[in-house]
Amino acid sequence: MSQPERRVIEFDAVTTLEDIRAARERIRSAVHETPCRRSETLSRLAGAEVYLKLENLQPTGSFKERGALNRLLLIPEGERRRGVICASAGNHAQGVAYHAGRLGIPATICMPEGTPLVKVSSTRGYGAEVVLHGANYDEAYEEARRREREQGLLFIHPFDDAAVIAGQGTIGLELLEQLPDVDAVYVPVGGGGLGAGIAVALHGLRPAVRLIGVEARVIAPMKASLEAGRRVTLDPAMSIADGISVRTAGEQTFEIFQRHVERVLAVDEEEIASAILLLLEKEKTVAEGAGAAGLAGLLHGGATEKGTVAVIVSGGNIDVNLVARIIERGLVKAGRLVRLVVKVPDRPGALARLTAALAEQRVNIIEIFHNRASGRSTLGEALVELTLETRGPDHVEALRGALVARGYDVELDR
Repeated sequence: MSQPERRVIEFDAVTTLEDIRAARERIRSAVHETPCRRSETLSRLAGAEVYLKLENLQPTGSFKERGALNRLLLIPEGERRRGVICASAGNHAQGVAYHAGRLGIPATICMPEGTPLVKVSSTRGYGAEVVLHGANYDEAYEEARRREREQGLLFIHPFDDAAVIAGQGTIGLELLEQLPDVDAVYVPVGGGGLGAGIAVALHGLRPAVRLIGVEARVIAPMKASLEAGRRVTLDPAMSIADGISVRTAGEQTFEIFQRHVERVLAVDEEEIASAILLLLEKEKTVAEGAGAAGLAGLLHGGATEKGTVAVIVSGGNIDVNLVARIIERGLVKAGRLVRLVVKVPDRPGALARLTAALAEQRVNIIEIFHNRASGRSTLGEALVELTLETRGPDHVEALRGALVARGYDVELDR
């Protein structure tokens, strides 16, 4: 069976400032100019003037639609009916699906099988055909390229495409208008399309601005590539920042990073989770793991910043179940949620006396389990396992001391 006829549409492989300016005019009517908001809390924590560029407020919840739309608009009218295909962990998929649907272009999206449900559902909701394939982005990518060849579709790369890079670079133009005195910009990095586009825009207009990329430590291909002086491919790894969990940096993006990016930091999973919680609690903004990576880099990357710093909050498409786990874990780390195991006599009134003692310490009981059969207690004793809401570490220590003073055997489960 012969393959469908396919015309390959080529683009200049070098993204320029002029390309980014043209992209901005091209996508202006369909993509939001997102706010760049100063944070009092983050400024105090970082010791600098910190502003958040909120790309999580785009219609699809991510910056990705900028590059996707720019690429789609550059496809000649006669070629659009053939349809497009891409591989994505979620945000590029939604950007392509949303704008392809608006433009009447058939879209097929290959996503890893473990992609968060919220991203799969949203992509399907925009009218695209979703194919779940493989354990990671690379396997989904190979399936997309196979379908591209067999079905004659146009592949839209999530980051290693000059038109996509130019679209992402429009953030840099907006940022300089909103924050003309910016000294440094922290940006999440996966394949590098976002950082590359912003770097070209910033250094084309204000070369003194420093750009710092941030990757998840468990899978940081751009950092490894810059250190090796060549592109390297890492083993697959799972990260809370699934949107930037790619094994290989882009060819075009790597070259731009070599020229324009000051450094790339790597942050731990706990640091990313802490940044998600901080944005949610203090800034009232929802960020996914990749979206919060830039803030994690600023607060935990080891650099001391002065002056004016912009942090790109690149996306907010996070599974609510993950949010719940992050909140609970964060409360435990902050000493605001504590688990105690207390031994009490196994006789009437013992549990009532314990809860009265807890009430005196002004703690709130979230969960309680009374266990008489545990091997950790003797006959005549019971274990009471408690989850308590407290005001912080000092309150926890005061509570523990008060219980011990009353003769209770208390085990603190941190």
